[in-house]
Amino acid sequence: MAENTRTVTCEAPVNIAVIKYWGKSNEELIIPLNDSISVTLSTEHLRARTTIRSNSGSREITFSLDGKEEVLTKRFLRAVELCRAEAKRQNTSTAEELAQGLSIVSENNFPTAAGLASSAAGFACLVTALKHYYRITGDVSGIVRQGSGSACRSVFGGFVRWLKGTAPDGSDSIAQQVKPASHWPEMRVLILVVSDHKKETSSTHGMKTTAETSRLLKYRADVLVPQRCAEMTAAITAKNFAEFAEITMRDSNQFHAVCLDTYPPIFYLNSVSQAIIEMVHIYNQYKGTPTVAYSFDAGPNAFLFTLEDNVNEVAGLISATFSEMIDFRGLPLQPIRTEASLADRLNQIPSSSSLRYVISTTVGDGAKIVHEE
Repeated sequence: MAENTRTVTCEAPVNIAVIKYWGKSNEELIIPLNDSISVTLSTEHLRARTTIRSNSGSREITFSLDGKEEVLTKRFLRAVELCRAEAKRQNTSTAEELAQGLSIVSENNFPTAAGLASSAAGFACLVTALKHYYRITGDVSGIVRQGSGSACRSVFGGFVRWLKGTAPDGSDSIAQQVKPASHWPEMRVLILVVSDHKKETSSTHGMKTTAETSRLLKYRADVLVPQRCAEMTAAITAKNFAEFAEITMRDSNQFHAVCLDTYPPIFYLNSVSQAIIEMVHIYNQYKGTPTVAYSFDAGPNAFLFTLEDNVNEVAGLISATFSEMIDFRGLPLQPIRTEASLADRLNQIPSSSSLRYVISTTVGDGAKIVHEE
């Protein structure tokens, strides 16, 4: 390989917030109004992959996503500039390397911008690849945050908290691991894909409008979220699924209540999303304890959390609710037939359309380098 030519490939995971981030105190630096907590998902089933190569003889940066050339956004260029500045500060790359052009190629193995946290995986992947390309040491979650806020949580695996921080420059608004994936290996996640099309209201636009118009958001950020973060951290640490499940569902509901309190209101859920919510509550009432939990980000797709001992029963529950052959993907499942008395209750749930497919996965590790030369 020619001198001064480098190639780095990174993979980064999707994360799903169980305590939601919505609204910024600083739009430019992407400093959130409140802390958030997320679960990192396995890259085996949902991941972004980014390869960075030296663009020999040029200072141009090119970027393609899923085979399509993309216009470089302000946030994208800022991520590159911040990594170069940090490499210069640490003296880990030569002036020639820092000036050299880059060819950046990314691809997702799931639909982009459909409420499956593609930007989180993408920016975590980009910055982690740049970190290794420029030989930077230390935590880069603060740089990742400035590309896509929730992306900073994808730097780490397992259960992750994004601190809003107190510094005006955002220097302490970083991600920290609460517990690694190995802490709760029994946790399983089922992603019910209702739509894999691009959402009508982007998260960036949606949360800006909410911050400007919703009085409920301030109460959420100042009062509810600090309490819930403490409760969620305790539930994760103790591996108390019933507590984890209830807090997760309450926070998802409250997040979407804030979206409805936005003026004009934002509707991310649809009739199928509502049917999933009803299904989960009927099932939990039938079981006598929270056995499965739902969470919805800024989109109609559901993220269901359950434990390994119950995952096949939950798969059967989904099949019974939507009365169809479900396209299950990811980790193998053996759906258990739902008992007749429960099936009768599920049959009363109205649903105007079906699920696209279901991805079965687990808690996973953070962004990692898979190739370097």
